[in-house]
Amino acid sequence: MYSGKLVMAQLFDHLPMHTFRRCVAKYPSKYPVLKFSHFDQFACMAFAQLTYRESLRDIEICLRAHNSKLYHLGIRGRVSRSTLADANETRDAHIYEDFALALIKTARKLYAGDSFAVDIDNTVYALDTTTIDLCLSLFPWARFRKNKAAVRLHTLLDLRGNIPSFILISDGKLHDIHVLDHLIYEPGSFYVMDRGFIDFSRLYHLHNAQAFFVIRAKKNLQYRRLYSQPIDKETGLRCDQTIVMTGTNTQNSYPVPLRRVKFYDAEQDRLFVFLTNNLDLPAITITQLYKSRWQVELFFKWIKQHLRIKAFFGTSENAVRTQIWIAISVYVLVAIVKKRLHIDASLYTMLQALSLALFEKSTINQIVENIGDEPCESVNSNQLNLFD
Repeated sequence: MYSGKLVMAQLFDHLPMHTFRRCVAKYPSKYPVLKFSHFDQFACMAFAQLTYRESLRDIEICLRAHNSKLYHLGIRGRVSRSTLADANETRDAHIYEDFALALIKTARKLYAGDSFAVDIDNTVYALDTTTIDLCLSLFPWARFRKNKAAVRLHTLLDLRGNIPSFILISDGKLHDIHVLDHLIYEPGSFYVMDRGFIDFSRLYHLHNAQAFFVIRAKKNLQYRRLYSQPIDKETGLRCDQTIVMTGTNTQNSYPVPLRRVKFYDAEQDRLFVFLTNNLDLPAITITQLYKSRWQVELFFKWIKQHLRIKAFFGTSENAVRTQIWIAISVYVLVAIVKKRLHIDASLYTMLQALSLALFEKSTINQIVENIGDEPCESVNSNQLNLFD
């Protein structure tokens, strides 16, 4: 019988604690740390994510029920609702942002060799935004509309492994196109976006960075066709054109030729028009790249369903950002553990199993293997399995 560490302690063993301490040192705080350290805060919030806790009091009661085991998880301080609330309000959320980004860097290396649905060697990113609705009276700093508040999660997802490589948390007023100003483009990589990100001056900057984009065109696009490539209409393609912009502003914003690909999706009975600055790939590959963008939609739906980012434990901007970044850290941590331990089960299965076994003394592999994927499939055939 296994008599080693608790399951939650095994998870925490995969955390780079030297990196965590550097993040803490980077943002000094006057809030006392001797009685309740930064890692105490992180561990409590991670526990809330892994076990789907509903409130700070819920966290306090559940952790105190295992009070004798908390020391083995690295939690040295006394867990209380007020202490955790004060830490979330006071300690700089950038600590957990930097730590999450460090975990993302580790995870991307582990998943870099994963296969991709499209036969292409380039790195492919999907860029999209999701909105998390809030109550305006409780979150006045996040005003979105006249009677509504929201925060927006702008995410650049690496489609090899579905690991977010860039995340920006903003209030509801930030338009999608401004997210492009925060990106550092990788030469040779593809950036797949919906038409909400169309801004030709910014796309031209991406082009000059020697990166590629695939984006849906708007209906009012003004252009002139230079020539057309032959196509096979049986594949769903309707045209493959090289064009130049003729709009009053767009011809100056994007002065070089673009590629326009029209595709008919028989399943949805819809026509799609894509723009790209890549003139070499087959037109059907361009359509496949855009179709792969759906993975970022699944990512948003997945984290909203399985992590605590729709109901918040604090109402300040710092508390909200802290909770979101720790939720992302938990998502990436479980992905790292899945890859390092060579676990075949889906991420959903792992989280469901771990949520009930954090204080058991079994190996993570044993916990997951005892469950398998079949019960999850029978409950919901549409379950999102990002890591299958």
